[in-house]
Amino acid sequence: MELIGGFTALQVGVAVAAALGSAFVRGLTGFGMAILLVPVLALALPPVEAVVLTNALSLMIGATEIRSLVRDAEPTAWVIGALVVVTTPLGLYALSMTGKDVARLAIALIALSAFVAILLPRRGADVPGRGVTGAVGVLSGLMTGFAGMPGPPVVPYYAGRALPRATAKASMQLIFTIAASTGLVTATWLGILRLELLLFAVVMLPLIIIGNRLGARISGRIGDPLWRASVGLVLGGAAIAAFARLV
Repeated sequence: MELIGGFTALQVGVAVAAALGSAFVRGLTGFGMAILLVPVLALALPPVEAVVLTNALSLMIGATEIRSLVRDAEPTAWVIGALVVVTTPLGLYALSMTGKDVARLAIALIALSAFVAILLPRRGADVPGRGVTGAVGVLSGLMTGFAGMPGPPVVPYYAGRALPRATAKASMQLIFTIAASTGLVTATWLGILRLELLLFAVVMLPLIIIGNRLGARISGRIGDPLWRASVGLVLGGAAIAAFARLV
């Protein structure tokens, strides 16, 4: 049975459930929407469409918060975001040339890499060197294009430092919004952005907003230790789920 834009009822159901849950996690931790959403969507949709749909949703939710993101983000977010703009097309082109099974495995490995990185010892609030910041931007752009996941390099960069929670969350979300817009522009340029995917994203947006606000409300009621523990649990759970689905 086909519903929106030719998508089946199963595809719509999977997307709706994944969107609501991942948006809640985004509001709680400041990230996680793409890391959780892409692997699930890739089970019901071709990986390329899963990435494009996730980018559309990430851009829409980021646009609703853009004023606070710009106000609270660390200046490094703009540097990383600029590098994401440059390198995202390379990642998306690689995805378009990769088989579905290989792409799903790569997406699972990317989710695992974020979990491993967050286990490293927590660092001070000082800004890392230019080389580290640049590497995070390049890797984030490549992962944005290939897997719709700018988070694996970005989350440890901010959540792994002794930054105020508001600064860490705003910095990550600003980068993710930039990454999502770049991903959509690149998808359009490569001719893989379908109008049906944008329509699907618009229909799902209210659920994204609801889930995000619920997560943000709970985030405001918990302390930093519990918040950072939540970050680790989300990354670990995403990695385990991604590999479990491959098996």
